[in-house]
Order: sequence, then C-alpha cells, then structure tokens
Amino acid sequence: MSVERTFDLLDRYREKFMDKDDVLCGKQNGVWVKYSTRDYIDYSYNFSYGLLELGIKKGDKIITVSNNRPEWNFVDMGMSMIGVIHVPVFASLSISDYQYDIEHSEACMIIVADKKLFKAVSPAVALTGRNIPIYSFDEIEETKNWKDIIEAGKLNSARHKDTVENIKNTIQPGDFASLIYTSGTTGKAKGVMLTHRNMVSNFLSAASVFNLSPQDKYLSILPLCHVGGRLGNYQTQYSGTSIYYAENMGTIAANMAELKPDGFDAVPRVLEKFYEVIISKGNKLTGIKKKLFFWAVSLGLKYQPFGENGWFYDMKLKLADKLIFSKWREALGNRVRIVGCGGAALQPRLEKVFWAAGIKIINMYGLTETSPIITINRTEKGKVKLGSVGMTIEGVEVKIAEDGEILCKGPCVTPGYYKDPELTKQVFDAEGWFHTGDIGHLEDGKFLMVTDRKKEIFKLSNGKFIAPQIIENVFKESPVIDQIMVVGEHEKFACALISPNFKYFDDWKKSNIISFENNEELIKQQKVQSFFMSEIERINKKLSTPERIARFKLIHEEWTPGTGELSPTLKLRRNFIQDKYKNLITELYSK
Repeated sequence: MSVERTFDLLDRYREKFMDKDDVLCGKQNGVWVKYSTRDYIDYSYNFSYGLLELGIKKGDKIITVSNNRPEWNFVDMGMSMIGVIHVPVFASLSISDYQYDIEHSEACMIIVADKKLFKAVSPAVALTGRNIPIYSFDEIEETKNWKDIIEAGKLNSARHKDTVENIKNTIQPGDFASLIYTSGTTGKAKGVMLTHRNMVSNFLSAASVFNLSPQDKYLSILPLCHVGGRLGNYQTQYSGTSIYYAENMGTIAANMAELKPDGFDAVPRVLEKFYEVIISKGNKLTGIKKKLFFWAVSLGLKYQPFGENGWFYDMKLKLADKLIFSKWREALGNRVRIVGCGGAALQPRLEKVFWAAGIKIINMYGLTETSPIITINRTEKGKVKLGSVGMTIEGVEVKIAEDGEILCKGPCVTPGYYKDPELTKQVFDAEGWFHTGDIGHLEDGKFLMVTDRKKEIFKLSNGKFIAPQIIENVFKESPVIDQIMVVGEHEKFACALISPNFKYFDDWKKSNIISFENNEELIKQQKVQSFFMSEIERINKKLSTPERIARFKLIHEEWTPGTGELSPTLKLRRNFIQDKYKNLITELYSK
C-alpha cells in the first residue's frame, strides 16, 4: 500500500509486518520491554478513541515532553489519525521556553515522560494562567497517567471507531500535521509547520538510502522531538526494522554492546565522543601496540572509498582492519554498518576514519523547515563524496544564490511559520525558493558543501570575512578542545573562547605533571596555558592569516544544553555565550 500520511505506517505494518514482536522496544527497570505490531496498532487507535472521548478535536494541539520511548509513537499516531497537531518539545528547556511554546501553540494538553519533567513543565503551565491537563507516561502521584486515556478509549471504542475512520479519510497529504519549535540558537524559537507530505516524502526517500530490513535492529539516539530523530524513526518503521530506544546519552555504549544494532542515528557530537574514547584508549597502549594503533588511525584519516587510493593503500587497510578497526566495530556491537548523521557540521576526518573502519557514516544536511533532509550521501560509487553532505534527496532541488546562500524547493519544505506570515515571506522568494540561511557550494555539480551560517559570518575591521564554523571545526580536531567559539566582529583579528576537554588532563594529574583541585585551577596553570598556546599555533598553520586565532581564553565550565551554551541539538548558542562571557571577550581585545 502507498504511504501518504504518517499514520498510513500503521496500515503498512498490518499488511507487511503483522507477525513482528519487537517493533518498538524501550528499557524499563533494566529490562527491554518489547511491543509487537498488534500492540502498536491497538495502543494508537485506543489513544485516538480516548482523545475523542475527552473532547479533543481535529486541529487541536497537544505537547509532548519526553525522552525516547515506545509510548511516544502510540500518542503520535493516535493524534495523527484524528487530525490533532503533535507539538513535540525538547526535554531540556527552561520554564520560560516551555511557557512560550505552550502559549504560542495554544496547546490543550501536555504529556510528559516522568516526575522530573512534570516538575519542569508544571510551573510553566501555571504561568500561562490556563488549566491545561498534564498526563505522564510514568506512573506518578502528582498527575494523571496517559493510560487513563487508553482505558477511556477502550471503553468507548465502539462509539468512536467510525468517527476515527471518517476523520482519517478527510486528512489530506498537504494537511498540517506537526508543529516543531526550532532550538533557537538566537532569540525565540520559531514554530515550524510540517505537513504529512513534508514528513512522508522525506522519510520515504531516506528509507531507500538506508535500505534497512525487517531483520535489522536500529538504535534510536536522537530525540524524537528533533526533526532528524523523528525522520529516522519514521523511515525505520517504514522498513519494518526493530527500533530500540537508547536509555540516555550515558548508556549508548552499553546499549550498543548489548543489542548489536545494524545502524543508529547521531549528531556529530556523539561521533566526536566515540572517537575521543577510542583515541584515549589508544593513548593508554604502549610499545608496538600503540604504534600499530596510531598507524591505523593515520591510514584511516587518508581514506577514500571504492579503491581511489590504489591497491597498495587497500592492502595496508586490510591489515589495519584486522589488527585495529575490527576491534572498533566490536565495541559498537560488531554489526553496525550504517549511521545517519546530521544536525551540525561533521568533521571530515571523522567521516573518513569511520568509513575506513567499515562503519559508513551517512552525512546529510537539512533544517527543521525541510523535514529535514535536503541532501544526503549514499553508499554507492558515484553517489558519495566524503567531506560533503551529499546529493539532493529525491524530489528536492537545490541552487546556490549569488551571495552563496543555499536555496531549495521540494515536497519536504514547510508551508511556513505558525502565526508568523511576515517571517514566512522573508524565507521564500518570488520564485518559491526557500532560503536556508546557510552558505555553501556544489562540487562536481552535485555534491553540496556547507561552509557556514549566513548570519554567523562576520567581518573584521580590515574588511576580511570570517566563517567561524569552518575555523571551529578545524580546531575541534584537537583532542584537547571540547568546544570553541570564534569571535571578532569589527575587530582587527579573530579570537576564541575555548572549553577544554577536561578528561584529557586526567592523565597529567596522575603522572604529577600538574596538580589541581578543579577545572578553574587547571586552566590557570602555566603549563596548561603554554600547552594550549602551542596547540593554537600548530593549528593556525592550517588556516589563512585572517582566520588564525590571535588570542584565546580558556573557560573552566563545560558547555552543555543544560547550562545554556549549547542548543538541545548541541549547536553553539552564540548570543548566549557572547553575553555570558562579554567581560572575557572585552579582555581579549583590550591588551
């Protein structure tokens, strides 16, 4: 059967995968709880019946604030079938951000995952002055449980069954299906409207690229409230692949070893962390083992697919694989063959070394407004270029404007921003091209290279333009730098704020190179300052003169979404960082 609306996935399950007993799987109290196709269908329909029983109607909006878990899908499909707009929201927002999303979306119900999120969201509801019911997936004393809606649906299924079918028949592919608030790296979040056609066209194309099977297992890591995580979720369901939801970011390695997944999704930061752990283990080796390890890594960093480096390189790679890279795959469960990666710029060296290790990173590019994929690398010869974000996905067109901005058209592009016709007009030109706000170019006429955000590019006082993201990615190749932000608009030279990789210095402490009680003491050490100075000088040689970092300040805090420096999708929140460290930035330019 054809899939044109998100809830058509349920009919596809019924037709093709009815006997599957591990469609959606989540961990509860240390045990994997598996839901079958029948469970998925029954829970989804009963939830839709329950919503109707509560008086919820087509066009209403319901917010979910949850971790990744099977129940998210039951309520997602239940809403979708009766035309309720799903508003999935990140689980790491401030009270004021939650209040904004609740008021702006005019949500009539909120579903949270657990007690912690109930405590985070309920003050925001109180501030709205509206009596909005809150339900929880976990059983907690403070509020109602989502299963109350399921039970109401079961009891009244006979009364609502025909109504649900009638509503389903009225829903068209172009209908508004979900409202997603962007992570807001600058200013207030925008409410992006996505239709069934937007999301379905995108996940159908993605499914043909990933080519997963019903026998495969997929570890879901990206938040389902993130458009990339949701895309991965839908396209994996379309393929009938078993989805296992990672417990949290700290358990990914354990989940990998336990499940032995065939694929997973990630943002570059997750892959950077994997790589850092692998390299740290290599640094602890000694003698010939250490030499072989870093010989293999060096070889991997030069990797080009499909034998482009010649037979002698491939012969060495086979040896490196046997001795070193096979152990990398073992650490990921020994079955991973494909990894979807998007959300931010991926360091090309990571892409090369993972491909060399037999783990194909499928780099892609897009925005919330494009559902999300605009371009994606494939795995076939002629359809992949490492270092690029690939070719356009099926049905999508891309062109580069005169100023370098990436423009696109296609069925995945949003109809606009909720309650904001002016902003919608700003991002679409007279010919209907959507302006992404990103700068890039096409190589070989088809592979997209994204270089920076248009709004983040700044000019030095000497007139030279600086694209900070490119520079930051070069510096983040250093194992001692966790996060870095380049500054210098209207100044004579570029400077940087650096949050170090503090774990790197644990070995320094153990070997008594330095002594420190906390990170604040660490960054004041003269040896540490000198070490970073030499590292900055080393990396500066890779850059043009205007791009080089003239001065820097080390930051003793780690940057995270919880502390505000990173968005929920792990991108730098530049305005927040500039405001928080404005005194340090002033010092950089006052010498």
